[in-house]
Amino acid sequence: MQELIPINVVIGDRTYRIKIEPRDEEVVRRTLRTMNDKIVEYKTQFAGRDMQDYVAMVLLWYATTATTEASQAVLSTAVMDGLTRMEQQLDKVL
Repeated sequence: MQELIPINVVIGDRTYRIKIEPRDEEVVRRTLRTMNDKIVEYKTQFAGRDMQDYVAMVLLWYATTATTEASQAVLSTAVMDGLTRMEQQLDKVL
């Protein structure tokens, strides 16, 4: 197991100190950049809310995006399995 490294992350207006594995740093920073960009986007679309509302909306967006991508991956696997079975049946007939 690799040694964890401490990094400071900013989500919205708050700074958090977390420990991560060095190999995950780029992914964490890219995710934070995406989240903070989305917060700025929501702040311009939905004026008058507080930061907690924006963070909650981004969290919901991010979780929904991840779930949708996972569902599509499962669907793709199911479709590929079905196509493979059909191909095998066609091979038997031919």
